Amino acid sequence: MELEKTDTDVLSLSVEINMRPGPPTVSHLDSTSRVMELMAKENVGSIVVLEGDDPVGIVTEKDILQRVLKFRKNPELTPAKDVMSKPLITIDHDKTIADALKSLEEHRVRRLIITRKGTMIGLTTERRLLEIAHGHYLMKERGLPQKTADHDGKKIKVVFISTYPPRECGIATFTSHLVDSISTFCGQAVTPPVIVALNDKGELYDYETRVKYQINAGELASYEKTADYINASDIDVVNIQHEYGIFGGDWGDYVNTFLKKIKKPVVTTLHTILEHPAPRAREVLERVIEETDTIIVMATAGIKMLQEEYDCPSYKIRCIPHGCPNAPQLETATIKRTFGLQDHTVLSTFGLLSSSKGVEDAIDALPQIVANHPEVLYLIIGETHPQVRKREGEKYRQELLEKVDSLRLTKNVGFVNRFLSENELIGYLQATDVYIVPYPNREQISSGTLSYALSTGKAIVTTPFLHAEEVISAGAALRCEFRNPNSLAQCVNTLLEDREIYKKQIRTAYEYSRAMIWPNVAMSYVNVFNRSLGL
Repeated sequence: MELEKTDTDVLSLSVEINMRPGPPTVSHLDSTSRVMELMAKENVGSIVVLEGDDPVGIVTEKDILQRVLKFRKNPELTPAKDVMSKPLITIDHDKTIADALKSLEEHRVRRLIITRKGTMIGLTTERRLLEIAHGHYLMKERGLPQKTADHDGKKIKVVFISTYPPRECGIATFTSHLVDSISTFCGQAVTPPVIVALNDKGELYDYETRVKYQINAGELASYEKTADYINASDIDVVNIQHEYGIFGGDWGDYVNTFLKKIKKPVVTTLHTILEHPAPRAREVLERVIEETDTIIVMATAGIKMLQEEYDCPSYKIRCIPHGCPNAPQLETATIKRTFGLQDHTVLSTFGLLSSSKGVEDAIDALPQIVANHPEVLYLIIGETHPQVRKREGEKYRQELLEKVDSLRLTKNVGFVNRFLSENELIGYLQATDVYIVPYPNREQISSGTLSYALSTGKAIVTTPFLHAEEVISAGAALRCEFRNPNSLAQCVNTLLEDREIYKKQIRTAYEYSRAMIWPNVAMSYVNVFNRSLGL
């Protein structure tokens, strides 16, 4: 496949393809407090101000800091019209990315309103423009392949076999972000991705149009039918997102039936690698490895484990980190007010709740932390994992509530018991002072929660599970010992009491995450897909 567009061609694309349609707006009479709430809810750094239906200005985080917080003005009493930057700089929708970048430079601004016939239709930013240019640059630099006889000028078509939203599952969320990024940043090389969604027993979901086929995880015949469907289609590459528990059979062995029948190149992403597997678990993964062209792991520790424990050839393995959002690093004070947390030092842990997350150890550490910092509030964010809820209801959450009560910590622990949107989650992380990852087991090879905390530049305390070991070694997190509340408390207190260490941690965490943002991860996946085709 040959990329026909040069860097100059990228800049000649319409600015409209890169805009955020329908940017959030407020009235010029709305309070700055309302603006801040909307920023946190939408996870944006600016809000367009309207007078009637006409955009008259824009409020940015910098505007709020310099015109409200710096002078200790009350955000509730300060209208948006007194804070906004004006006039708005606009650009017509049919202008190019090059025109937009030139306009930003000429007016010394970072945001442009995009109009059609004088009416606002969207907004673009310096970050958005540079990301799309950078994405195309990376595709060129990373050597996306030249023409071959079978793929002369043809985009490849990839199917992803995975759980998928609205199913509440970490792997579903991961896959959704991955395919979104591939669609956005790799459109010259890949057609819009196709999803084959894995359904758990007895559940039906209202999927988006990307989902073209569904597998009933507990029905072996469903895997065979899906293989037949893919074999007869124009799909070029199959990507399996593998976790034992999302496939049917003994240790998820129904996936082996699918792999035995599929005739397309297969790339498998491993979300769990057991260091000391049960015999049947080992057999299942060894067969996955045997039938897969390329295995993707999310931490370098996984490479060694696959080679030593599962006898996987090194040529089959590629390491691509768990992706994370390209979120801005904000002062926590700016966001806390939105959530009513301005009087607290905020600790947090998020994710679908289960006993495998070790949250009880973090609660046991709190008395030592609260003794020094009585204003601390530990937020446990996320609903109970749906599969856990099916088996045992809210037993684990109730145990945590009873522990909080017995330790007299009801004023220091809060539960956010629901599945959060991406924007809400990032908002809570941006309001967090110290993020805690208390996993009790070493074998966790990837962690989306850790990746997200890094992406928002948090000071992090984590146990040394496999993914975290690499983060700790890079100086991007503090290590506490497994199942050791005393160790966890000491780390948190160190961060809260030594500002130099705290500042170094948040800076290192944010810098560490830059290589892991979704555009970079998407580009790496596309290279692996092409490699599996011999391109």
